[in-house]
Amino acid sequence: MPEPHLSVVIPFYNEEACAGPLLEELEAVLGRLDFANEIVAVDDGSTDGTLNILRVAAEKRPRIRVLALARNYGQTAALSAGFDASRGSLILAMDGDGQNDPADIPRLVAALTAGFDLVSGWRRERSETALSRRWPSQAANRIIRAATGIPLHDFGCTLKLYRRDFLDSF
Repeated sequence: MPEPHLSVVIPFYNEEACAGPLLEELEAVLGRLDFANEIVAVDDGSTDGTLNILRVAAEKRPRIRVLALARNYGQTAALSAGFDASRGSLILAMDGDGQNDPADIPRLVAALTAGFDLVSGWRRERSETALSRRWPSQAANRIIRAATGIPLHDFGCTLKLYRRDFLDSF
């Protein structure tokens, strides 16, 4: 079996305060992996300094590539653009706002290489208030689990690792 190549795809929208620290954390984690990897940072039409931070980081670090969308298309479109531009046999999606911990990446890779096509994160400690986001999310997760029969705890968590061939099958 060939060595994996991991593409980390991150949509950013007005994440000026988070982008630099997140990329530094990612660099540290990815630098410890023993296989090829890249970061595909997708700026989703930010109106703050996010795009500049991403471009400066890419100039300093060869593993970072930046895609700049012309306007804000939303997280799904930004992820799709990043998936299309990625080169890896494994594709990891994560939030650009610091909700996902890069230190979890090796565990996700280990789980996926154990024979799964998709490994999903789980937002265990969310910062949103219960009424505004958590309860509706919990209700939606119950409905989706019941409708699909898939025993996933958190369908809304962006942190997911896919095999490219699995994604390409849709």
